[in-house]
Amino acid sequence: METIVSGARPTGLLHLGHLHGALRNWVGLQEDYRCFFFIADWHALTTDYQSPDGIMESTRAMVAEWLSVGLDPARCTIFRQSDVKEHAELHLLLSMLTPVSWLERNPTYKEQLRELSERDLSTYGFLGYPVLQAADIIMYKAHRVPVGVDQAPHVELTREIVRRFNSFYGPVFPEPEVLLTETQRLPGLDGRKMSKSYGNSVLLADPPETIDKKLSRMVTDTARARRTDPGEPEKCPAFNLHKIYCTPEEIREVSEGCRSAGIGCLDCKKVMIRHVIDDLEPFREKKAYYEKRPDDIRDVIAEGNRVAGDEAAATMSEVRSVLTL
Repeated sequence: METIVSGARPTGLLHLGHLHGALRNWVGLQEDYRCFFFIADWHALTTDYQSPDGIMESTRAMVAEWLSVGLDPARCTIFRQSDVKEHAELHLLLSMLTPVSWLERNPTYKEQLRELSERDLSTYGFLGYPVLQAADIIMYKAHRVPVGVDQAPHVELTREIVRRFNSFYGPVFPEPEVLLTETQRLPGLDGRKMSKSYGNSVLLADPPETIDKKLSRMVTDTARARRTDPGEPEKCPAFNLHKIYCTPEEIREVSEGCRSAGIGCLDCKKVMIRHVIDDLEPFREKKAYYEKRPDDIRDVIAEGNRVAGDEAAATMSEVRSVLTL
């Protein structure tokens, strides 16, 4: 069985972008792959190193939400990155052979420097986090990495690092392949990528009235400045959610109504909002269940740490051997 590795930073509650960009894909992958899903708490420090206080609380909350979405500890390994110290050792060793120019060309690095200009990101950790990502992936000799299209360059960098490592020390690691998610980039309320950093997200845990309020004010086609102006659905950020949640008949009706100005933007969005609220109801019920059982969350992480730790120890024993350390 091939191995899958992926992770997420515990920097707050999860949102619709996580659900459709990663989590539902992860749930399906449990059936056919050997899966390692990790809480990337060291990665959280790359942008939030000045305020780490919430990372532990966010870790427990995120695992509860993962379980509520459908990740099953009996079919996948859920662990915390910082509890498997071998990740740091492999990161250090890989950093010795990774050219700085490879890191500086990373498009996500440039995008976040621009979008998060209010934060001081001029740190080695932020520049070098793709090397830590590479260590996370190859520690378990992953064959595939499920990512959105915006994260694909990170996997390609991992492949380059693997090729460089193997050329020096022999074929220790396989080159992981990108496994693109079906929903690759979900727009947020302002039209940019949905992100906690941008404050434009709909949280999975939001109550129905909050979901309604947020999505009701989501940006639409700028051509529809007035109710009587026709628009183009494919230019409307909210229409991306229609395509995920609405029936083919509803999509056809709102598309025709948008192009003819026969339906207002708010009425159009209300069709989609009902589906979003209904879809998240089972999640909210399961999350309430897990929030009352913190010991279960701790047990899931502890068992995942044990499994991941054994795998990581074996990998690092091999790495030290080829490096004659």
